Amino acid sequence: MAAMDVTGYLARLGLEAEPPSEAALRRLHTAHVERVPYEALEIQLERPTPLEPSASLARILRGRGGYCYHLNGAFSALLHELGYQVTRHLGGVQGSAADTPNMGRNHLALTVTGLPEDPTASWLVDAGLGDGIHEPLPLREGTYTQGPHTYRLRPSEVAPGGWRFDHDPAGSFVGFDFDPGTAEMADFAEKHAWLSTAPESGFVRVCVIQRRDAQGVDTLRALTLNRHGAKELVDSPDAWWTAAADVFGITPDLFTADERDRLWRKVVTQHEAHASGGPVVAV
Repeated sequence: MAAMDVTGYLARLGLEAEPPSEAALRRLHTAHVERVPYEALEIQLERPTPLEPSASLARILRGRGGYCYHLNGAFSALLHELGYQVTRHLGGVQGSAADTPNMGRNHLALTVTGLPEDPTASWLVDAGLGDGIHEPLPLREGTYTQGPHTYRLRPSEVAPGGWRFDHDPAGSFVGFDFDPGTAEMADFAEKHAWLSTAPESGFVRVCVIQRRDAQGVDTLRALTLNRHGAKELVDSPDAWWTAAADVFGITPDLFTADERDRLWRKVVTQHEAHASGGPVVAV
């Protein structure tokens, strides 16, 4: 993993450098999911994004976010630079109950080991799931409640020696499995290209922005702003960008006037398609 702008990254998270520990890892994780949004606006603008963590960090430092490859890629590089023993894993997200659990490489999972309190313990770390975990989870079988969601960790049935994360039934996806081995960023290149361009990709089909905090999740899906069932229709460009800025920290000045117009036209089209009975889903 290449060296990065650790000082700038920590400033983006509102934190200072400190030695690895369970408490420090928790602070890093919660700050990341609270301050760096889950979003794929580059895909909506039909622009390719590199997988390199340095490129993802550059976008994060500009006030943007990304999806799992970007967020967990950059976060894992930060953890490495801070002295954590972090491992990247091949993962497979199951978007709906109709999907078969798989190892389709549509998720980059992370684990951390070697913390001083218990060097033998492993932790599931994930800043790239949108409405996923708020704090790291100990990697042992059981159920865990954070805010309004209850999760389950158990051995994977599709990745021998790996793990399965079952999301809360109210979550935006069913769960994911991940392999115990070490993955490289290049292992996700083919799937990243598909998710970024294929008409069937949820990231192509609908614009989704999400942000996690201790009490829950905010989601902007096309024109609908939702916090656990409290929905609001943002039906003008000004209202949409106000929500993007105030709730998710994505300010309109990060985009040109043409880009803002293109995004607005896309989310209107997606909302209208959903209202007429078409699917608006994200993976």
